[in-house]
Amino acid sequence: MDDSQLIIACKKQDRNAQRVLYERYAPVMMTVCLRYSKEEETARDLLHDGFIRVFTQIGSFRGKGSFEGWLRRIFVNLALENYRKEKLKNRFLEEYGMQHSIEQEAPDDDPLDIGDIPREEVLDMIRDLPPGYRTVFNLFIFEEMSHREIADLLGINEAASRSQFFRAKSLLQKKISAILNHCNSRYNEQK
Repeated sequence: MDDSQLIIACKKQDRNAQRVLYERYAPVMMTVCLRYSKEEETARDLLHDGFIRVFTQIGSFRGKGSFEGWLRRIFVNLALENYRKEKLKNRFLEEYGMQHSIEQEAPDDDPLDIGDIPREEVLDMIRDLPPGYRTVFNLFIFEEMSHREIADLLGINEAASRSQFFRAKSLLQKKISAILNHCNSRYNEQK
């Protein structure tokens, strides 16, 4: 069943078609969710909530543009909503002095491909970034948004978006350099 047939069946709330659509796109959308979440459990929640939203809003898909792009927008928007809720919750907790915690298939041109470092490790490094840095980094690198678009979306100014991206990139570069230096020193020891 191709995507257009699948979409038509899902619009009729065909449970089998919904299952097939989920199985087809869940791995790719989970990658999106993982990029925006610090914890895998949160990513799974976003995946679940995202597909509920997909199945309730699939009637609004008119076939303009790619279906995967439409799905991705739903998941990114959901992740951003989650980020805003967490940010508000953490601000509230900080005000009251409470402790808090914040928080497939890879394309050929996978931005997570760093050569000798496994993709999962790079993804973990991104997930370990502070929430603001992680969100701006993901929007700029993976969603290919401009800093102006990011600023509008997050309600910050462009300079803040650029600054958070620069800091995220710097943190990632330090972590990657540390891993590569460690690997090189182990290699040299074995010689």
